[in-house]
Amino acid sequence: MNVRKIVTLTEETLTEGGRPVEPHARVAVVAAVIDNPWHGQGFVEDLTAGIEAAASKVGELLAPRVVKALGGTVEAYGKAAIVGLEGEIEHGSALIHTLKFGDHFRNAASATTLLPAVEKRGPAGVTFDIPLKHVTDATIRSHHQSIEVRLADAPHPGEIVIALAAASQGRPQQRLAPLSTEQ
Repeated sequence: MNVRKIVTLTEETLTEGGRPVEPHARVAVVAAVIDNPWHGQGFVEDLTAGIEAAASKVGELLAPRVVKALGGTVEAYGKAAIVGLEGEIEHGSALIHTLKFGDHFRNAASATTLLPAVEKRGPAGVTFDIPLKHVTDATIRSHHQSIEVRLADAPHPGEIVIALAAASQGRPQQRLAPLSTEQ
């Protein structure tokens, strides 16, 4: 697996709706820009070799970095795969929709739920939103949120951006009733 660069972004919300957010709401994203393991091969029927070569390695690379960048307990999390224009969306999906990738983050975050995801194909500088959900209960509405990400020079046509996002809490000033109140 060839990594061209790693980008770390953090966001801290101090006020929302004109009121202070205590504690401050933090979200961190760590993205790796990697070579697409299937680039230039045409249609590849069996993606196993590329998954074996890259999925676990990129998960192992990103998971501890995003937890460290958050600087606290992970309460919500998500993932992304953005494929350059000469790749297939399936290439990104193959890398992030495997336990070889996701279990690194689940273990680092003490999580049990499936990681919500976004996959898309686009040019360098494409904007994407990473969805986040609670790490142990995807029905907790307060933690349903997203963070917008854009890397100015990635992905190149033969690359994939793989990203993880972590949040220290739910949405600032959330006021929705629990899902159980509607059943």
